[in-house]
Amino acid sequence: MKKRCNVHYFLSAPDISVIHFSLVCVWYLSTLQQLVGVVGLEIHAQISSNTKLFSGSSVQFLAPPNSLVSFFDVSLPGTLPVLNKRCVEAAVMTGLALNCTINKKSVFDRKHYFYADLPAGYQITQQRRPVAVDGVLTYSFLGGRKRNEVMRKNVYIKQIQLEQDSGKSLHDDVNSQTLIDLNRAGVGLMELVMEPDMRCGEEAAAAVRELQLILQALGTCQGNMSEGQLRVDANVSVHRPGEPLGTRTEVKNINSIRYLARAIDFEIQRQTEVVQRGGVVLNETRSSSFPLTLRPSPSTSCRFMPEPNLPPLLVFEDEASLPAGVEAGQAVLLRTLRAGLPELPSVRRDRLVQTYGLLPEHSFTLVNEDGLMEYFEAVMKGTSRDPRKVIGWVTNELLGLLKQQDLSVSHSSVPPAALAELLELQEAGRISSSAAKQVFQEMWRSPGKAAPQIIQERDLGLVSDDANLHQICQKVVDSHPDEVSMPVRSGNQKVLNKLMGLVQKETKGRADPVLVRKILQEKTS
Repeated sequence: MKKRCNVHYFLSAPDISVIHFSLVCVWYLSTLQQLVGVVGLEIHAQISSNTKLFSGSSVQFLAPPNSLVSFFDVSLPGTLPVLNKRCVEAAVMTGLALNCTINKKSVFDRKHYFYADLPAGYQITQQRRPVAVDGVLTYSFLGGRKRNEVMRKNVYIKQIQLEQDSGKSLHDDVNSQTLIDLNRAGVGLMELVMEPDMRCGEEAAAAVRELQLILQALGTCQGNMSEGQLRVDANVSVHRPGEPLGTRTEVKNINSIRYLARAIDFEIQRQTEVVQRGGVVLNETRSSSFPLTLRPSPSTSCRFMPEPNLPPLLVFEDEASLPAGVEAGQAVLLRTLRAGLPELPSVRRDRLVQTYGLLPEHSFTLVNEDGLMEYFEAVMKGTSRDPRKVIGWVTNELLGLLKQQDLSVSHSSVPPAALAELLELQEAGRISSSAAKQVFQEMWRSPGKAAPQIIQERDLGLVSDDANLHQICQKVVDSHPDEVSMPVRSGNQKVLNKLMGLVQKETKGRADPVLVRKILQEKTS
C-alpha cells in the first residue's frame, strides 16, 4: 500500500487515524484519474483584398469556376510572384492589434506537398521567419454560476504568417471524377498559430469569436466562416496535471464557432476514454464532421526551402527610416498603420459599461452583433431615456425582429432616429409602454411611418383625463368586491397590480399608469 499510493509518509504520523489515511489514498487515486484537455489552434484568415497575394487576379466569392485565374495562379513556366502590399499591411495591422512583435525583415518559403488543386506542387508561405511573432489575444466570455460573470483569459500567439491559399476540389462521386476550381488558388491568407493555452471547447470558441471581431474591426478579414474566410484547425490532447502534455490529434477545417466547441469537447472526451481504458492516443488528423472521422495525414515531409523568386519582406518604422530611393507609398510603415488602428472589441465593451452603466452581458450582445453597438449609440444621441431602458428596446424588440426575419442590423426597418423619437414620446407621457411596443411593431411593418403619425391614426395616445379614468377605475373596483375588500386595503400589491392590468385592458393600454395607481389606491383605501 505504501509503495503503490506513494503517500507512506502519512502512515508514520501518530496523530492520523487509519480512516484518515484511507481517505487520503482515495483522494490521491482519484487525482491520478483526472485528465484535462489542452487545446491549441491554427487559424487561416482570408485577407480582405481585391486581388490575390502574388497575382493581379480578382478575389470574389461564388464567381464562375476558373474565371479568376492568372497565368501565375496555374503555375505556367516563366511566371513570377508579385507581392500584394495590401496583404502585407493587413498582416502587420493584425499583428499590431494582437500585441505582436513585427519582424522588420521576414522571408518566404516553399512548402512542398501534392494536391490536385495546388498547380505548382508547393505553397508559398512563411515558416522560418514570419511577419509577426510573440503576440497575445485577450478574450472574454460570460461564465460563473449564473453565466453573467465576465471571464478574461489570454492565449498567446506564436506567429502570424502570410501564405497563399490552394484551389478547391469538387468531388463527383456519381461520375467518379474530381473537378478543380482554381479561383481560390493564390488568395492571400494570414495563418495565426496559437499556443496550447486553452482547456476546452468553450474557451477556444470564445477566443476565435474575439479574433473574428478584431479582424472585422480592423478590416483585414471579413471573417465569414460560412464562406471559408475563417477556417480553424484544432490541436487537442489530454494529460494529467503536472505531467507532460499528451499526444495531440488535429481536427481539420472547422468552419463554425459552434461546431468548433463541439468538435473540441468531443475529441477531449474521446481521448479521455481511450486513456482511461489503457489505450494510446494516436498522432493523427481527423475531420470536423460528426461523428469525427479519420483523415489520412501526408506521408511525406513538406521539404521547406527558401522561396527563390521573392526577396526578403521589409517593414519600416516611419518615413525617416526609409532607405534612399524608396518612396513612402511603396513601403509598409509601422507608425502609419499603428495610428490607424480602430477601437477594438474589448475596449468597446469596457467603454459601453463605463459610459452607459450597462451590464456586462449587454455589452457582449451589442459588440458581438454586427452594427448593433452603432445602432444603440445612435439611438442614445436622440433620446434622454435611461440607457438601461434603451438597451431593452435594442436587444429585445429590435434584435428579436431581426432574428425572426434573419436580417442584419443594417437592414432594420426602424432607423435609430425613429426609435429615439418613439422613446422620447413615451418619456414625455404621450403613450404608455405597451402602446409604444404597438407603435414599434407598426413602424417595422410600415417603413417610413413616423411614430406620431401611427399614434394619431390608431388612437394610441395616453388617456390622462381624470373623470374618464375615475369612471373606468370605479367600474373595475366594483366588479371585484371580494379582492378589494381586504387584500388591497391590507397592502397586497399583487391585487393592486391585477386591478391596474384590468384598467389597462379596458383602455387598450392607453391609461397613464401613474394616475391609474393613484386613483385605485384612493378607491381601495
